[in-house]
Amino acid sequence: MSFLMKQTHKKKVLSTDTMENGVRLISASELKNPVVEQFRTVRTNIDFASVSKGDIKTLLISSSLPLEGKSTINANLSVVYAQQGKKVLLVDADLRRPTIASTFGADHNTLGLTSYLSDTKKEVTDIIQYTGIQNLDIITSGPIPPNPAELLGSGRMNELIDKLKSVYDLIIFDVPPFLSVTDAQVLMSKIDGVAIVVNGGKTTKVSLKRTYEILKLAEAPLLGFIYNDKNNKKNNGYGYGYGYGDN
Repeated sequence: MSFLMKQTHKKKVLSTDTMENGVRLISASELKNPVVEQFRTVRTNIDFASVSKGDIKTLLISSSLPLEGKSTINANLSVVYAQQGKKVLLVDADLRRPTIASTFGADHNTLGLTSYLSDTKKEVTDIIQYTGIQNLDIITSGPIPPNPAELLGSGRMNELIDKLKSVYDLIIFDVPPFLSVTDAQVLMSKIDGVAIVVNGGKTTKVSLKRTYEILKLAEAPLLGFIYNDKNNKKNNGYGYGYGYGDN
């Protein structure tokens, strides 16, 4: 835990405007919104689903295809886990279309995950940033590299995850969609639990079936499906539910 103690000078307070510049961070800025309770329900159901899997310290959540809401869910789920009292780290491992820096108003995205993975002189303390939300830290993507999958599958990535697991209760990875590139697949062997985001107005049966087949083939520790209903007008255009996997 000592490597986090060195970073107190980085702590800052987020404004509502800052929170809304990336994905909608509703769980931090609109605590009375009924959607926030849905995120808490998803959190609870993931915890229940993980009982049979053992201790879940690393969680990977993504969708079949782009624009299905996976980054919004990752960011807000990280907040509600932190509000529960867990020490949480959100890692932007989407090295192609990163969002976490803008969502949390990070000062810059010039130093992040890719900086650490590509430079053995970098320390973990160089890339962790405080969000101003109690119990929640982030690692931004860093500069977009030419070889994302190779970096994520590297031995240095393994070492980083081991170091982070010794400090945090939960580490959530935001990765590219499962069917777009292989980035998520190379991380699966390092992850304790995986969840698939299903968009009510976008995800097709074909893409979902293909995603499920890939995860089964990779023997990924599938926890279940997170249903994102963007057409739910009752809850300001957002509705979230959770379904269990069968492996």
